[in-house]
Amino acid sequence: MSTHDARFIRPALATLCAASCAALVACGGTVCLSSDGGGCSVNELPNVAVSGTAATGKALASASVNFSCAQGAGGVLSDGGGHYSATFNATLPCIIIVTSGGTTLHSLAFAGGTFNTTPETELMLVYLASQLGTSEANLIASLPSNALFQQVLANQTDVLAAQSAVVANLQQHYSVTLSTPAFLTTPFVVGQSGVDSDLGLLATAGAIDTNGLPDPAAVSLLAAAGQAHPVAAASPP
Repeated sequence: MSTHDARFIRPALATLCAASCAALVACGGTVCLSSDGGGCSVNELPNVAVSGTAATGKALASASVNFSCAQGAGGVLSDGGGHYSATFNATLPCIIIVTSGGTTLHSLAFAGGTFNTTPETELMLVYLASQLGTSEANLIASLPSNALFQQVLANQTDVLAAQSAVVANLQQHYSVTLSTPAFLTTPFVVGQSGVDSDLGLLATAGAIDTNGLPDPAAVSLLAAAGQAHPVAAASPP
């Protein structure tokens, strides 16, 4: 190849490579161009495996389960019992978004493993968002671009503290005793005691509405509780 040809071919290769790499990023990879712009390499994001159960007191069967992460994303359908299991490439943390008909619930995963999606996890995200001085909707939408949001949601100490706050506030306000405080990560089967029976108890007490969503009063309760305990940065692990 002559010097004259290289002047035109290398920029063309760089342009083609950049376009190809942009497409790969959208699919969950990371890319970099070589120093002379003549090529690119692709590095896959880490492999993440997340499972759990989506329920409101009844299973969210055949629901759309999507994972929106700091980098990368994944998706799967739940089975007849609301159980889901997905393996995908992403950088944690991930927001879990479960949609079934007119019901949409959210949760999060700060590691691989079991992470359920229920009205309790919805309230936990409300609490965390208020701690961060934002709304739940903005927390979810801004996660890929907000380093503080990523730091807090990836921190097990902060997330489990939020879980405990949800349990404490619900028990005090609705005069109930929940059998499974670790509702985020405890495997459960719909119709059996544990997380699912707690959801039934909360629905009877009025914390969960007839659509399987947290009652507005419960949302306001946890938003106020989170606002009263702001976090400026993640706690030490």
